[in-house]
Amino acid sequence: MKKIVALIIWMALLSILAQSYASLNHQTMKLNAGIITDKIEETKKFYTEILSFGVTFENDFYLLMHTPNHQAEISFLLPNHPSQHEILKRPFCGEGMYLTIEVEDVDNLYQEVVAAGGKPIFELRDEPWGDRHFAIQDPNGVGIDLVQYQAPESE
Repeated sequence: MKKIVALIIWMALLSILAQSYASLNHQTMKLNAGIITDKIEETKKFYTEILSFGVTFENDFYLLMHTPNHQAEISFLLPNHPSQHEILKRPFCGEGMYLTIEVEDVDNLYQEVVAAGGKPIFELRDEPWGDRHFAIQDPNGVGIDLVQYQAPESE
């Protein structure tokens, strides 16, 4: 019995040490995607009016926006701004990027987006792998996939 108790204590200590080690070696990270664009005002209007995003911060060359529930952010930066490093000066070319925004009620969001003037790239649909979604495009050419995850169709 003493050996079992000692083994349980040993396993608990190993678990605590492993958790401590993991927390020491991994930084907490928060992703904020950024797009370099000269369409700051059109972008702000699109995200606030079509997707109900809020403005977290803005100045004459930078706009930081958040989702309605403040769980995620996206930023927009004017190209070639003298305060920025060269890597942050080149404008996005409008291809090869998309955002996925997961929502609880995609059917309701679809109606809201269309009523607000959003133009779906493809209509609301179900996919065999479980997505129910539609897509729109922001003024910068970024595709936005608005999705509600559900169980995949049975085979």
